[in-house]
Amino acid sequence: MARYYRADLGRNLPVSAEITGYAASALVYLHAVTGDARYLERAVATARFLARAAWNAEAGALPFELEPPAFTYFFDCGIVVRGLLAVWRVTGDKEFLTTAVTAGRAMAADFPASDGSLHAILTLPSKQPMARDPQRWSRSGGCYQLKSAMAWWDLAEATGDAGFREPYERTLDCALGTAGSFLPGHPERRGVMDRLHAFLYFLEGLLPRAEEARAGAALREGIRLTACYLAELAPDFVRSDVCAQLLRIRLFAHWAGAVPLDRTAAESEARQLAEFQTAEGGFYFGRKEGAWVPHVNPVSTVFALQALELWRSVCAGGGPVGRQLLI
Repeated sequence: MARYYRADLGRNLPVSAEITGYAASALVYLHAVTGDARYLERAVATARFLARAAWNAEAGALPFELEPPAFTYFFDCGIVVRGLLAVWRVTGDKEFLTTAVTAGRAMAADFPASDGSLHAILTLPSKQPMARDPQRWSRSGGCYQLKSAMAWWDLAEATGDAGFREPYERTLDCALGTAGSFLPGHPERRGVMDRLHAFLYFLEGLLPRAEEARAGAALREGIRLTACYLAELAPDFVRSDVCAQLLRIRLFAHWAGAVPLDRTAAESEARQLAEFQTAEGGFYFGRKEGAWVPHVNPVSTVFALQALELWRSVCAGGGPVGRQLLI
């Protein structure tokens, strides 16, 4: 799966391990919703690509992009592990579990920094940390990495190995301690919108502990804060994935018993999100000063599809959806 499609130029960017990991999870979700066997067939093919082509056994890493394999991102690794586990849960194919376990152990061995945080990016093949850039959230680390740390939580559930739980808990403690300074975090309004996307990853990463007081409080305040920033910034620039993530976390936090559902806000967010869908079915990345940003982003699309389907289920009186189906 390419990082995104340039709708204005009619071409894709290079294949991305992270986006392909998201695709695996999304295809499993679509199979669960529709029962269409074609989604499961494509999910299996996607997981095989991740296990056999994306995982670089020589480097012991998941490269950011396959050609050249110059960097590995902590966040990408967690998304790939969760995608492999999503397909394994449905198929029982041990190849996918084995690769997920191997990648999860590499994450725990390679990315921790001496100060207790996680490096965002390592160079390959040396696995030396890349210098952090505080103006670019994806290169600076921070609370958003908790979403990918859920891979360790999921590995503990899949394998019965409680040792995988410890790095998730360590990342949770660090994320809760630093999340308060993550927003606004950028001097420009567009940069703040980009950081909302990352901040919502942090909120998603809280779900395994949503029933606990500290995580529940962070979810309540985080949802409120995100909604305020989104309303303020949207007239200038708005990302479809932020709209989708906010709607999703409202629903999952409600189902977890952590945050009562604000149905009026959720309905408004669902209407706003639906506006981003193209005639072909994908979702535009964003809208800037009233004009569409001409990228059809795979992640924006799968987040939006899931958010709108979950909202449809709520409107139809549907019940909770398992946390493991969070794409």
